[in-house]
Amino acid sequence: MGTTTQHTVSLEGIGPVEVSVTEYGSGQPFLLLHGGAGPQSVTGFAEKFAAAHDVRVLVPTHPGFAGTVRPEALASVSGLAMLYGALLDQLALTDVTVIGNSIGGWITAEIALLKSPRVSGIVLIDAVGIEVPGHPVADFFSLTMDEVFRLSFHDPEPFRIDPTTLPPAAQAIAAGNRTAIAVYAGSAMTDPTLAGRLGSLEVPTLVLWGESDGIVDYGRVYAAAIPLAQFQLLPETGHSPQLETPDQVIQAIWDSADTGFSAFAR
Repeated sequence: MGTTTQHTVSLEGIGPVEVSVTEYGSGQPFLLLHGGAGPQSVTGFAEKFAAAHDVRVLVPTHPGFAGTVRPEALASVSGLAMLYGALLDQLALTDVTVIGNSIGGWITAEIALLKSPRVSGIVLIDAVGIEVPGHPVADFFSLTMDEVFRLSFHDPEPFRIDPTTLPPAAQAIAAGNRTAIAVYAGSAMTDPTLAGRLGSLEVPTLVLWGESDGIVDYGRVYAAAIPLAQFQLLPETGHSPQLETPDQVIQAIWDSADTGFSAFAR
């Protein structure tokens, strides 16, 4: 089980922001950023990762998700990146690898663009954020939940739920998550400037992509935009490999160390 702590991070122009962080394990630090499905979509992976290796996995909840409060001025992916950069400073962490899925991957890319010396590598897992002609991100806000599950997983059956059967509190949290996604990422979930800015990155990057991802299919383009990126396609998994096939993700991260990807060598 993880240990949850509350941190207050002050951001210029935004003010104090409360951030809930759950930690698993001890050792080399990894900051793990969830996507639109909320923190529960990465907590199982964090626990498994920490049990498999000597790592300390920190999982923050993006303000506005899981029933948490979002300051009105915190309203962009770049703002979240600044928040987590300041959190790393506050915690005095070094040699941090940042891992992000979906919107969390977009935040991860923006963190890397801040060029903090505390960040030594990044892992992008089916990340959104870049704009690729002919390859739009699926319009999440117009999809039924059944369509979301079908596009998100290689095998959706183990993950499929009927949201109308959830308790009112859970339905309220899900609605809050959707609102937070729209505020941070917009309906298109892209930034037309991001792909061009990624060319300035000098941090080792591992881009992992589910072969059956029906939400976004431009993984190789994402990797090609980053000078030091490696790309790996993950078979029989969809938009959230850390949820559907976590062992594949852990193995891919550790195998990258064996190929000279020094940021992940432990």
